[in-house]
Amino acid sequence: MTSQTIDTTGPGDGASSASSDQPPASGLRGHPWLTLLTVAVGVMMVALDGTIVAIANPAIQADLKASFADVQWITNGYFLALAVALITAGKLGDRFGHRQTFLIGVVGFAAASGAIGLSGSIAAVVLFRVFQGLFGALLMPAALGLLRATFPAEKLNMAIGIWGMVIGASTAGGPILGGVLVEHVNWQSVFFINVPVGVLALVLGVLILLDHRAENAPRSFDILGIALLSGAMFCLVWALIKAPTWGWGDGLTWTFIAVSLVGFVLFAVWETKVKEPLIPLALFRSVALSAGVVLMVLMAIAFMGGLFFVTFYLQNVHGMSPIDAGLHLLPLTGMMIVGSPLAGAMITKFGPRVPLAGGMASVAIAMFGMSTLETDTGSAVMSLWFALLGLGLAPVMVGATEVIVGNAPMELSGVAGGLQQAAMQIGGSLGTAVLGAVMASKVDGDLAANWKDAGLPALTPTQLDQASEAVQVGVAPVAKGTPEAIVAKITDVAHDTFISGMSLASLVAAGVAVVAVFVALLTKRGENAEAGAGVGHI
Repeated sequence: MTSQTIDTTGPGDGASSASSDQPPASGLRGHPWLTLLTVAVGVMMVALDGTIVAIANPAIQADLKASFADVQWITNGYFLALAVALITAGKLGDRFGHRQTFLIGVVGFAAASGAIGLSGSIAAVVLFRVFQGLFGALLMPAALGLLRATFPAEKLNMAIGIWGMVIGASTAGGPILGGVLVEHVNWQSVFFINVPVGVLALVLGVLILLDHRAENAPRSFDILGIALLSGAMFCLVWALIKAPTWGWGDGLTWTFIAVSLVGFVLFAVWETKVKEPLIPLALFRSVALSAGVVLMVLMAIAFMGGLFFVTFYLQNVHGMSPIDAGLHLLPLTGMMIVGSPLAGAMITKFGPRVPLAGGMASVAIAMFGMSTLETDTGSAVMSLWFALLGLGLAPVMVGATEVIVGNAPMELSGVAGGLQQAAMQIGGSLGTAVLGAVMASKVDGDLAANWKDAGLPALTPTQLDQASEAVQVGVAPVAKGTPEAIVAKITDVAHDTFISGMSLASLVAAGVAVVAVFVALLTKRGENAEAGAGVGHI
């Protein structure tokens, strides 16, 4: 293997991208495919923890005697910390090296996971979940930065494809693994499992990862920019998290959204004045990069928002256990596993535009198909739509990531990775909030009439509100001691009303995916993809 130096500064600049003090490659260190294996092990922890905890929440609530609001914070605290810190964490990687930030992220994430398992109060669980999010934010962009610097351009898409496959499989497999661990061990094991995985990632990282730093990497920190962006991101994600509780018409929701918008504007103005900005706004002069960020947001809205209701549909309408529900989502997981490396190869050969547009078209068709699900829909039909969804998501996860990271200069690969992940987190929060509002509105509008048409006793306004909250997650609001004949009627009304809400939410998700098809047509192959080729001494 020979050492190469690649010019990433553009024609005529003459500055090399690789630092002169970079250690020479030897043996395993810096090997591209082993680097991919290492970062995949680390990223798997973060992706898995996004969904595995949902299965453990009821057990945590019972064991620690926590309120429903407390349990919500187990998830919200994690995603809030992750979303707010991602871009800043990417900048840290650009400044100090992605190897160091990755290893710190791995150690911190595993330690926080172990601390959660040892926690005896809900406050401690939430606190360490926030730490998990912060260390996860260090780890994710660093992983992309390492891949970008290590793989040559002709193999980068394949590497990102496998990376996306790991994220997709971990995200979708979380509920299955979580169900098995909670059912057969305890809720603490959901977190303890990250400790040996973290140790493995650390050992591999120390032995294999090679530090990569662009010579013109940032040398200072934009402290005010970090504060403005973090504040704006916090207010936006907080508003999206709390909107279902406060209501979309509530002044508090729109106050946080307004403060967020003001924060983003002030951040943009400041970035034009500071010498070394957190995010050089010139990045967004690349139409392809901007389109890639928007595409990630739209994809996450359709995917995360739509999938949110599917879990309730499988468990509360079809009466499946968490493990069975997870197994029914295997066609989605399987197609992402199979499709991601294939998508990487296609994008390398044909460019990202057609695979991305085709992928979002498949997502749109899948979401339309999911809008036709009924209370008695069979597993074969469900599997068809889930498989089509996974097949559509694979090229988007791979292609949009390559478009964002590949169109950014090498010295900003960490920031680009943070942008990609932040776009996905914001899209997921936005999808859950907006499609949740669509579901709530539909259920509120239909429940009273459906209840009356079934000949059930009239409900007071308070009872109707309580019933509506239950129906929004597919639960029949049955009081203790209700006769079986009435229970059957209430269950039918609840499930039919839930299905109508899920159908409308799925149609909205399909519409978002259609918009994303046109956004995908604005993408193109990364202009700076060649910058990483050979920087890692491969």
